Amino acid sequence: MSDVLIQQENRTLILRLDRPEKYNAFTAAMYASLADALREANTDDSIRAVVITGGESCFCSGNDLKDFLDAPPQTLNAPVFRFMDAVLGLHKPLIAAVCGVAIGIGTTLLLHCDQVCITHGSKLALPFVKLGLCPEFGSTLKLPALLGPVLASRLLLCGDAFSGQDAVAWKIASHGFERPDECIAHALALAARFADSDQEAMRETRKLLKATTPVLSNVIRAENQAFIALLSRVETREAIGALIKA
Repeated sequence: MSDVLIQQENRTLILRLDRPEKYNAFTAAMYASLADALREANTDDSIRAVVITGGESCFCSGNDLKDFLDAPPQTLNAPVFRFMDAVLGLHKPLIAAVCGVAIGIGTTLLLHCDQVCITHGSKLALPFVKLGLCPEFGSTLKLPALLGPVLASRLLLCGDAFSGQDAVAWKIASHGFERPDECIAHALALAARFADSDQEAMRETRKLLKATTPVLSNVIRAENQAFIALLSRVETREAIGALIKA
């Protein structure tokens, strides 16, 4: 079981994280399933947009820490990094519907979506340093560019939590909602709107918007190498282990 539900609704591919008992925490198997689904979407002309969601209760609480300790990523070909590559290489619009908690990669993933629908009461955080790790998924480049260096430093160095309402105000999210059902419905409506657009013009426009992807890829590679090194330290493993036992 990959704990990812994959379905196509009209011309939209819907990826739903489905591990509610663990607040949709990512495992290596989930990363692998998502990476495969995104790569297949690239070559499927019947798919014109992708929506990723965790349902109405929780988006994603980050990495499954026990899974990370038991099988840590040791190379740049690890499932978590293949998922990042698949997101960067996606040719179709990617929309996130975020309801509830979005921690760690549950937040950094949003920086790579074309549109982000979020509930105002959602809770986001980037607690990498608290775990003895460094940020990932290009967040050390994307967040300062989006928020400015001071606020980005506070979120990345201190791991301060913030709300869905903050995410909209800071332009991390594009649309805010009070109710989860409204959030998900709007994400699907956006996907349908993208599906109705001229697809060649859509591809070229997204390509132009992502002109800095080679630079971003280099940053992500450096982050991933640092992440692997930090994860191998005794101090990091002890910090993660303590959190698992808490």
